[in-house]
Formats: sequence, C-alpha cells, structure tokens
Amino acid sequence: MVSVVDLLQVSRFLQVYDAAIAQKGIKLSMGFDFDKYVSIARSTPTKGPPNPSFRPDRSLIKLGEGYWFAGVDENNEVAFLSTARVYDLSHSNFAEHLQSLKVFYADPKVHANRPARCTCIEPIAKKMTGKVAYHGEYWLRRDFRGRGMSRIIAKIQQTMTLAMWAPDFLCALVERWSVDKGLIPQYGYAHCEVGGMLQLAEIDFEEEYWLIWRTGEELRSLVESHDTSAPILA
Repeated sequence: MVSVVDLLQVSRFLQVYDAAIAQKGIKLSMGFDFDKYVSIARSTPTKGPPNPSFRPDRSLIKLGEGYWFAGVDENNEVAFLSTARVYDLSHSNFAEHLQSLKVFYADPKVHANRPARCTCIEPIAKKMTGKVAYHGEYWLRRDFRGRGMSRIIAKIQQTMTLAMWAPDFLCALVERWSVDKGLIPQYGYAHCEVGGMLQLAEIDFEEEYWLIWRTGEELRSLVESHDTSAPILA
C-alpha cells in the first residue's frame, strides 16, 4: 500500500467500535501466542478444531505476522474467537498459495498428515500479491448471534489489520451457506466470488468455498472517511 495509514483516525475508529462491543457485554482481548489460542479454542464448547493456518505445529507464524481476538462475557466465558495473519506474496499470489496448501501448512508434505487439497478458480486470487492478510477463523457463540456482533467484530479486526500491516489485500474463505444467508456484508468484505474446492480432513471440511475480499486501499478509505461520532453498523 503506497499511502500512509492515518493512525490517529484508526485509533478514533477503533475506540468507537470497542465501546460498541462493550455495550454488548463483551470484554475484548488480543493475543499473539498461538499456542495459547489453540488451547483456548480446544477448550471452548461448540468451537470446532482450529484451522491449521493458526496452529504452530502446522504453520509457522512469526511474531508480528499474526494475532487473535477473544471476547468473553460477564461470566468470563468465551463468546467469540477470531484470527488473522499476513502472508508476504511479493513473488507469488494468493491462488498459488492456496493451491500449494501453504496458506494452511508451513510444509504441506510434512504437516498435512491427513488428506488435503485445494483448487482455486477465482481470477482475482491470481492478482492478490504483496502483503495479503488472511482472516482465517471466526466463531461466535450461538446466544450472541443475530445481535449485530459480526459487524462490530469485523470493523475492529479489519481496522487492526490495517494498522498493523497496511496490506494490499484482505481476504477470507467462507462456506456456501454464509453466502446464501446474506452474511457477507456483516463480515465486512466488499467482494465475494466462488473460489474453488477445498478439502482439509483434519477440520472435517470438504466442499466448495467462496473467496471474500477487499483491497487495502478500500479499507483505508473506509476508515479515514468514517465519521467516528457514532458506529455505523449498516
């Protein structure tokens, strides 16, 4: 990204949405230790197994190249979890990174110890180069769904990603049901296209996925033009 990120505006933007999530009864924390994240995820009821992209025994995440959020309710019980990391694809692109399985494994031949494969048919993925931020996990406890939480969390996470990495692209992979239910706007992405087929046996996933994404410039413009006097959740 050529433009310098306005960190003062980012701070103002984050303050608004941090207050908004607090009003929902959630206390937010941020972490960089992914061994701790895996421990939290595995001990959280109804949360599925962690994505291998965020397991240190599967994928190397250097300090400063990934983070996670956890939100706890008034009883200090986990209400949501989300993760993000950045890939340096200066000499590659996201399509190649997906199809090689390097999005998920440091060394697919060594770490993919159960069947895994990925195809990518979305043309934009081949154009996604440079710093590509991947928002790989998002889990929200059932009793907090339908309350506008996803929109708030998406604003916080994408703004933090902008502040930390100023990426050229942000993206995530979602299942077809998320598209059919019209949830993509809640996740904070501007674009959505069929991505291809993905099989990750260790998290029991084998089906069509969709690629949702936005450019870093789109995100920067959104943050810097936002009136932070009140959260805009629509």
